[in-house]
Order: sequence, then C-alpha cells, then structure tokens
Amino acid sequence: MKSIYKLVYWTYRYSSGLWYWAARRFTPAGLCVLCGWMVAGAVGVDIENTVVYQSFALLFAFLVFAAGSSLFFRTKFSATRSLPRFGTAGQPMQYEVHVKNLSSKPQVGLTVLEDLADPRPDFNEWLAFKLAENRYIRPFRVSERRERNPFRRATVRSANLPPIPAQGEGSVAVELLPFRRGTLRLTGVTVACPDPLGLFRSFSRVSLPQTVLILPKRYPLPAIALPGQQRLQEGGVALAANIGCSEEFVSLRDYRQGDPLRHIHWRSWARTGKPIVKEFEDEFFVRHALILDTFTDDPHSEVLEEAVSVAASFACTVLTQESLLDLLFVGNKSYCFTAGRGLGTADQMLEILASAQNCGDKPFSALEHLVLEHIGVVTGCICVL
Repeated sequence: MKSIYKLVYWTYRYSSGLWYWAARRFTPAGLCVLCGWMVAGAVGVDIENTVVYQSFALLFAFLVFAAGSSLFFRTKFSATRSLPRFGTAGQPMQYEVHVKNLSSKPQVGLTVLEDLADPRPDFNEWLAFKLAENRYIRPFRVSERRERNPFRRATVRSANLPPIPAQGEGSVAVELLPFRRGTLRLTGVTVACPDPLGLFRSFSRVSLPQTVLILPKRYPLPAIALPGQQRLQEGGVALAANIGCSEEFVSLRDYRQGDPLRHIHWRSWARTGKPIVKEFEDEFFVRHALILDTFTDDPHSEVLEEAVSVAASFACTVLTQESLLDLLFVGNKSYCFTAGRGLGTADQMLEILASAQNCGDKPFSALEHLVLEHIGVVTGCICVL
C-alpha cells in the first residue's frame, strides 16, 4: 500500500512541477499554441483522411523557434523589494519591486515574476495529511486547489515592467495574495522576456531571499461589554505600562528607610529641610483572559485556522478597551502573553497568533492547568474552543 502512495505522491509532485514550469515559461498566447499543438497531434493521427497534421507541424515549428530564441537572452539584472512588515491571510498585499538593468542595452517588454519557496510537502507530511483528511491533493481549478491544498501559501500576479534604459532602473507594483497565516518565504525575483513571437519567456533570475509574516484573518465584531469588576493588580500601572514604578500618586510623606531615591520630592525637601517622598497607590483595573484551544492532531486543520481567526478578532476588539488581556494557549509548551494599557499591542498579539501551532502530544488538562494558574488575577474569560 505504501508503494502505491509513493507512486501517487511522485505523480502529484512531478505533474505539479511541470504545470508550474509551463505556466511561468509560456505566455497566455503560448499556452494557447501549446494546447492547439497537442489537440492537433491527437486529431491529426490519420494523415490520409485529415490535414490537421499540417497545423500540427506548423505549431510545432512556432514552439521550437520560440524556445530556441530564449537561449539568446543573457541580460543580467539586480532587484530589491519594499515589503511591508505584515500581511493578512485572504487580503491582497501590494509592494514595490525595483529592478536595475545591468546591461549596456535598453530592455523593453519585461515581466517580473516572484519566486516563492517550494510549497510541496515531503512524502511523510503529504501522507499524514492524506490519511488524516482521507483525500488527495490534485491539480483542480484554482479555487478548488486553494481550498484543498493547505501547503499552497500564496499566489503572486506577474507585473509588466516599463522600458528600462541601459544601466537604468525601473519599478513595478506587485500584488501578492496570501492564503494562510505564518511566515511566507520569498526566494528571489525572476525577470522574464518573451521571444519575438510572444510565446515563450526567457528568464533572468535574481536571488533575493526575504520573509513576511502573514497575520490571521479577522472578522468584524461589535462592541463587546465584557463582564468583570476592577481588581487590585500587583505592580499597578507599572505592570500595565511597563515603565518603572508608575503607580498613581496619592500624597507626600516623610522619608522612611528603604524608600527608593527616585521617589524623593526634592522641592519639599528644600522647603522643609527634611527628606520628603511621594506616596503611590496601586491601580485597580480590569483584566481578561483569551483562552485558545489548539488541541488537534491535524496540523492543517481548517477548524484550528478558524479558531485562531476568531481569537485574533477578539484580541483586536478587546484591546481597544481600557483593560489588560492575557492570551493563553498550549503549543510545544504553555504560553501566556499579556497586552493592553501600554504593556503590549494588538500587533504583537497577532504576531503570536500567526505562529500558533496545533498541540497533538499533550492532554487538554495542560490548558486547564494553565488557566487555573491565572484565574486569580483575571475578572473574565473568553474561550475559543
């Protein structure tokens, strides 16, 4: 049975690689000629009763000429990207690519293609996914591939460069559509030039490895009135603002041994002739917990992806209120991240959620233990199960 799985896997791997190569090498007109050539070859087998074989020979000559012309393209380029810090799953992301012509001749009709890291899994990862979901990964239509293939991270549209003079530079806007959260790796930029017939592209590759963090998608939520009352938080605003000891000022009093020197009120000392210090009181404020259930054996679970998206939506909504928010979940270990009131931002919490992984080797009681450790300091919880 395993040998059959390996045959299916390598068939998938080579067929997807061949389709990727053809889609990049051939222009849309070239793909039409290629399909017409294959149809003519199938229909024109009977050369005695049909003349379709003549179009087969003509189209084949076009393809050979186009592919042969690509061998004479030897121009070199350099490139840089202006990538944003973050992207969001399911939302197009635009950025600039700057290309410099390193040759002594002007270049026209160029196209910029992005090189993404190979998303194809190894055999063990592919087999685990297939057995878990009981389905194959096949090259269906684009919309179906996006839904069925969890390894496909993003797609990038090709962009046409303006004419670039000799030793000159040009820039173009590139649109990237990420499908899944996490780290998206770009390996390089390919500058493509079509042959004189406009059927086949010649490539000049520029190695340009970069990464961009894709945040989980979010859903719009209404204003949420979370229950809970204000409690005394140890450290007061010092915990919330993370700036020294910045509790709320209450009054002045005489210096007592052990008081920090930074609390001395120098004007009062100068006026009274004895050391006076400022007295502070810890603040009371609301603190909530956002509990995320990550316990699933499938690392590509769509249910887990939706749970992370819901948690991200709550994180962005709750942090607009005057409260602290503790994110609690279990991955390879237990995590607790606190944000709000200057201690952390929504972007930082989204970064953590973008990297959250499933937990399949620990019992659910690990999350229960983590929650019970923090239950004494929070006034309410949001559970995403």
